Amino acid sequence: MRAFAYRRTTQIHEALSLVAQHDGARFLAGGTNLVDLMKAGVESPTRLVDVRSLALGDIGEAPDGGLVLGATATNSAVAADARVRLRYPALSQAILAGASGQLRNMATVGGNLLQRTRCAYFADPSEACNKRAPGSGCSAIDGAHHNHAILDWTQHCVATHPSDMAVPLTAFDAVVRYETLDGAGEIPLAEFYRPVGDRPDRETALPDGALITSVVLPPAAVAGRSRYRKVRERASYAFATVSVAAALDVRHGLVRDVRLALGGVASRPWRARLVESALRGGPATAERISAAAEREVAAARPLRGNAYKVTLARNLIEAVLTELAAEPAEEGNA
Repeated sequence: MRAFAYRRTTQIHEALSLVAQHDGARFLAGGTNLVDLMKAGVESPTRLVDVRSLALGDIGEAPDGGLVLGATATNSAVAADARVRLRYPALSQAILAGASGQLRNMATVGGNLLQRTRCAYFADPSEACNKRAPGSGCSAIDGAHHNHAILDWTQHCVATHPSDMAVPLTAFDAVVRYETLDGAGEIPLAEFYRPVGDRPDRETALPDGALITSVVLPPAAVAGRSRYRKVRERASYAFATVSVAAALDVRHGLVRDVRLALGGVASRPWRARLVESALRGGPATAERISAAAEREVAAARPLRGNAYKVTLARNLIEAVLTELAAEPAEEGNA
């Protein structure tokens, strides 16, 4: 690990200034991803600005009835919050499925959204990786890619996004708020992650030097009837092979609202809008759910070694939505 400067601050403006004044400076919160990458030689910040002491750790009510998750709130705190568990259960379930208790106690909301891919070629400086070294190539395309993307990838990168938390946040139309030296701003999570394109190293739409301050969950009655299901390669904590965050509101046999996002299939959480549009307003029958799932995965372009993910994603969508459709409406928030 290379030498670096370290500063701790309790003021947002000071944190922003410390990063702006120093080329190669980075914000440090829980460090569960960044420090590992520093040890591997993938990340080499010249200065770390510790933001854990900023007043950004609260979980509070939004004026419109949603929730505001502070950027430095720990994953454990969010998963355990009674309001999250009642109003957005899929979010709590996703966090609990995402890591060990020790990691959840350190990892933060903002850091979770900004974590880098777990592609083995990205983590190995000796391998070609356009996400780590633009223009070097993508070793995964002809290499070991059984757990890589099947949707929206390009020849420049086939890695997937590792966050479990971001999947239900995407399904529930969360908004990321941030601060810069020029003022505050916000980005819908649906627009937060950039498409791969020809510059996979440019991962988010955050302005340079911006600091995430919170994530806002808008009110959504359907989110109370939600579930997160994750398929992984071992029972202990591991990154998703495919995951599904789904919410369904069925009244009198008709789908009033539905939300669905996938993890493990693309470079960003994948909002399954084809499923949503196919089901909304119609009967929640097994046949319609199956057809909607098939429609979503029809655009998949599997690689040589991961075609199984197409079937897995389709079956997982069907299973979770079928279970939600069978639940009595009055039990949706239990």
